[in-house]
Amino acid sequence: MNKDVVKDFGSEWTRFDQSDLSATDQAEMFKDYFDIFSWSLLPHNATGADIGCGSGRWASLVAPRVGHLSLVDPSNDALIVARKNLSKAKNVSFHCTSVDSLPFEEQSLDFAYSLGVLHHVPDTADAIHSIAKVLKPGAPFLIYLYYAFDQRPWWFRALWRTSDRLRQLISIMPVPLKNAVCEIIALLVYLPLARTALVLERFRSLPESWPLAYYRKREYYVMRTDALDRFGTRLEQRFSRDEINALLQTAGFVDIRFSDTQPFWCAVGIKK
Repeated sequence: MNKDVVKDFGSEWTRFDQSDLSATDQAEMFKDYFDIFSWSLLPHNATGADIGCGSGRWASLVAPRVGHLSLVDPSNDALIVARKNLSKAKNVSFHCTSVDSLPFEEQSLDFAYSLGVLHHVPDTADAIHSIAKVLKPGAPFLIYLYYAFDQRPWWFRALWRTSDRLRQLISIMPVPLKNAVCEIIALLVYLPLARTALVLERFRSLPESWPLAYYRKREYYVMRTDALDRFGTRLEQRFSRDEINALLQTAGFVDIRFSDTQPFWCAVGIKK
């Protein structure tokens, strides 16, 4: 994984260690991601991995449901935050390594998930293959990759292209300046669009493609975190639903299912 990208995310999770994330937002976003996850397929005391754990915000809700959870991240700074956030958990371990050198034996894990991570690595297909190797046959794998706006209108995609040019400039700024710019984006873009979406929803007139509508019921802390997450990284890839399906199939996953609600795209596949 690119060292600058790893450094960026270490800085992000140090700045937003999720200590101010409300329990309500955490639980609701967890449901958004894990609603399609095949919990029923897990054996008793299942052993699994969070690939690209970041702050550990999802691991803190997964760990109580399983036997053992390994948190993997290439950023030691991120793992410092994750260790703090899971300091009371007795069934977790932490591994500072990248997805292409996972510290697990082949076919040893009962499940794995990687949320919002593998679109930031140079070779997403190879990363998925690496995860597939360490999963047992029949093990579920949950993945979230940025979508390519495959179901959005042309103007939405054009708006994203403009924002992506900004991301390319902002992401290489010195950290203090980058943080400041992302705070401005959260305040002047995320917050107004999200709260306007909430008002429109109450009047039952929210357009399906309203930008940043996902954040309409989220606290401002989530918007600040995600503005930095979105504009602060130097490497971003996007995938259509068909492309993600193909990536999972090629890596040896079957029975692939996609979530039909935001965030797009969440998918779960079963190791063949």
